[in-house]
Amino acid sequence: MTVRVRFAPSPTGYLHIGGARTALFNWMFARKHGGQFILRIEDTDQSRTVPGAVEAIMAGLRWLGLDWDEGPDVGGEYGPYTQTERADLYRKWSDWLLAHDHAYKCFCTADELTEMREQQKAAKQSIGYDRRCRYLTPAQIAAKETAGLSHTIRFKMPLDGSTVIHDLIRGSIVFENTQITDNILLKSDGLPTYHLANVIDDHSMAISHILRADEWISTAPLHLNLYQAFGWQPPVFAHLPLVLNPSGKGKLSKRSQRFTDSGQEVLVKVEEFQEAGLLPETVVNFLANVGWSFGDDVEKFTLEEAIPRFELENINPAPSRLNYTKLDWLNGQYIQAMEPLALAQAVKPFLAAAGFEANPEALLLVMPPMSKRLKRLPEAVEFLRFLFDDAPYTVTAEQLQHKHLHPEAAKTAFEQAQEIVDTIDPFSVDNLGEALLKLGEQVTVNGKAGPFLGTMRLAMTGQKVSPPLFESLAAMGRERALARLDQVLAILG
Repeated sequence: MTVRVRFAPSPTGYLHIGGARTALFNWMFARKHGGQFILRIEDTDQSRTVPGAVEAIMAGLRWLGLDWDEGPDVGGEYGPYTQTERADLYRKWSDWLLAHDHAYKCFCTADELTEMREQQKAAKQSIGYDRRCRYLTPAQIAAKETAGLSHTIRFKMPLDGSTVIHDLIRGSIVFENTQITDNILLKSDGLPTYHLANVIDDHSMAISHILRADEWISTAPLHLNLYQAFGWQPPVFAHLPLVLNPSGKGKLSKRSQRFTDSGQEVLVKVEEFQEAGLLPETVVNFLANVGWSFGDDVEKFTLEEAIPRFELENINPAPSRLNYTKLDWLNGQYIQAMEPLALAQAVKPFLAAAGFEANPEALLLVMPPMSKRLKRLPEAVEFLRFLFDDAPYTVTAEQLQHKHLHPEAAKTAFEQAQEIVDTIDPFSVDNLGEALLKLGEQVTVNGKAGPFLGTMRLAMTGQKVSPPLFESLAAMGRERALARLDQVLAILG
């Protein structure tokens, strides 16, 4: 069997992180077996279609590094890959179902269906379509058509027996057919519902495996009976585990806000992960761990390392919550592994968004030490604010002293430091480090450089958290460093 899988989002908004996990598992499965990963846009619900959503979904997939072999923008021999462009195909097969007595026309209006449900509630009956149009005679159907009444087309679900779904993750799932209603296949506007369109598309696009969220389990018996009605071989089903909120309570809803009322961050959109300063390598590694495990207690891995190990049978069917603490740890690991130039390029947009124009050479100097401290890229803004911000200097005389560095010694030390900064050549990390280390050992009571160097780092950056002193000075440049030392000496009197 040639493996062909699809990710088929509806363009009703952004790319949800749960949808991204579904796309990732489909992509990994296709790459594992040398198959094809297809992107299909299911836009038959035109009332909910959001302009620009298709482009946003594609941008999110590309950011994650998930490329597709066939799709609306790249084409393919099974196209078109947007459902509204395939309407003739759905009408053809819905007519076929009518002709072969697997479907029927339903003339019920919205008001009639509402009244039916109210009566069922009052009688404490199960809520669902009562099949009243299933038993219309040909004469009754002709009369309604002559009267110009619009109609939908409903599937004739078997009235007895059971349907068994063989799921690669969950095993056999049994449904009693009496519990399944006659669903609408073709709406009155001539467009198909999800049920008809996805079955026809999956068959006509030769989809071999359907990997989708477990919320679709309840519709699987309808889909399987549609395959049987058409006489088609159904794909293999695998329903992926539910993605829960970080608290583990409830589904991660599309309607979740980025910050809850209590201030807890809940990232839902793929673009929110990007805006939060998370790397795409981090996000795909993180998502691969949601319901599946690399094994051997390994948390950090590349997709290239994971693909050979990926097996659908090893996916845990239990719901999985998003552990954002682990996400931040993982992002920090990836940041630490970045080359200075790559990290500088990744940080630069966040500095620009804060209004800071970064000097490339200065950024490169502070990237190696900074990489060990960052969990997310935007943290670089506060970390490096001293390089750009001209806010008032707030360091006090008390902060410029240390128990091993007496006030008078502190003033002398900063005067000597000013001379070093003014005259040293070249103005480099190594030269500054050698000279200031020696000075620190000379001016402290205990003969150790640490107390002075730590005090000077606070004095130069004005920040409790910043890169090490030598890198900070080199990034500041001689002129800015001397101006700051003038401020320090003025405070010290």
